[in-house]
Amino acid sequence: MIRRSQKLDMTSGGVFGKLLVFALPLIATGVLQLLYNAADMIIVGKYDGKEALAAVGSTGSLVNLLVNLFMGLSVGASVLVAQEYGARNIKALSDVVHTSMSVSVIAGILVCLLGLFAAEPMLVWMGAPSDVLDQSVLYLKIYFLGMPASMVYNYGASIMRGAGDTRRPLVYLTLSGLVNVVLNYVLVRFFHMGVAGVAIATAVSQVVAAIMVVVSLMRSDDDIRLELKKLRIKGRVLWSVMRIGLPAGLQGAVFSISNVIIQSSINSFGSTVMAGCSAAASIEGFVYTCMNSIGQAALTFTGQNYGARKPDRILKVVGCSLTQAATAGIVVGYTALIFGPQLLSLYNSDPEVIEMGMVRMRIICTTHFMCGVMDVLSGAMRGMGYSMVPTLVSLSGACGLRILWIYTVFAANPLQTVLYASYPVTWIFTIVLHTICFIIFYNMMKKKMQTQESALQAADYE
Repeated sequence: MIRRSQKLDMTSGGVFGKLLVFALPLIATGVLQLLYNAADMIIVGKYDGKEALAAVGSTGSLVNLLVNLFMGLSVGASVLVAQEYGARNIKALSDVVHTSMSVSVIAGILVCLLGLFAAEPMLVWMGAPSDVLDQSVLYLKIYFLGMPASMVYNYGASIMRGAGDTRRPLVYLTLSGLVNVVLNYVLVRFFHMGVAGVAIATAVSQVVAAIMVVVSLMRSDDDIRLELKKLRIKGRVLWSVMRIGLPAGLQGAVFSISNVIIQSSINSFGSTVMAGCSAAASIEGFVYTCMNSIGQAALTFTGQNYGARKPDRILKVVGCSLTQAATAGIVVGYTALIFGPQLLSLYNSDPEVIEMGMVRMRIICTTHFMCGVMDVLSGAMRGMGYSMVPTLVSLSGACGLRILWIYTVFAANPLQTVLYASYPVTWIFTIVLHTICFIIFYNMMKKKMQTQESALQAADYE
């Protein structure tokens, strides 16, 4: 029997409050993750200068490009856990847990090897300036050594969230993040290791997080318990994980390709603009994670209610999620903009770096709420089991149109403001398409459930 004593019941009761209760630990987890990443940049920027800041900050799009495809599979694992948990299917739930954790190890090793060999040629292709190239390569190679542990943590955390537990992943990230910050400061400030020290601290913290999540799953008295002897990949489960997660991973990967192209364009402006943009992007990440956490909550709530066959409740989940995500984006985005100069000065005190960061924030922070709306709609569709179409929509809208913008509008007007304008333009286009697709899929799902219910009632009558 599925134990729910410490889990949030997503299939009954009020929706708005429960969404907040579930999303707040996710937001806190994401904010902590960003704080630790920001600590990397702040410490190295303060003690090693703007070139080191640019070296660390400019690698984010490349890391995401190499990681997102495999990380997307964890989305598939989370959706399946939510659906089987909502349907009270214990055997299938166990199969998902053990297959997903097995995949996490393999994915981590593959990404590690890919990162080690691809880091330098990719950075050269992106046009990284010579004054930051060597430091960027060093940072990435050390960073990717910790990737197997990072995958294990993220897959394990996705399993917990799919079952309604956002508290434990938050606790583990908090503890591992403290290890990261302390090591950052010690290795950079006292051992003068620069970007290498920041990368080592990150890799060590990832190992700590992975150990904690694995031990926790092994000791769990719930039906998501991990038993090492059961670790194996079941083809049927892997296919289901890939069917939902692979499109999400492909979407993330192609998003990253567009961001790599944007980063290449930013690199053409030199290290000062790179440093300012890196700092601004780090701050904007806090806005995004607040909205994206609500999108993840929408995915999990939708998945469990899909498993429990409650289509009307799914509509309530989406409505509440859209309200919360848009509100969070507006409030946090404008707050970040108001205090932008002070926040940017934490990364680097150079007035030129701060001004370059503000150029970006004036455009992104005022429109970022649209990205939250987009994430909720795509998350809800994936929770219902429709993963390919939101991926195709995002690829054509937020990615394809963005790349087209860079090679046409930006090419004709090579200004930073024109480059950054590609974000809100593509968000609007994608939201329109996502809304149309959600309405179609929701009606299809509801009609299918009603038909199945009628068939079951007729069979019982007979």
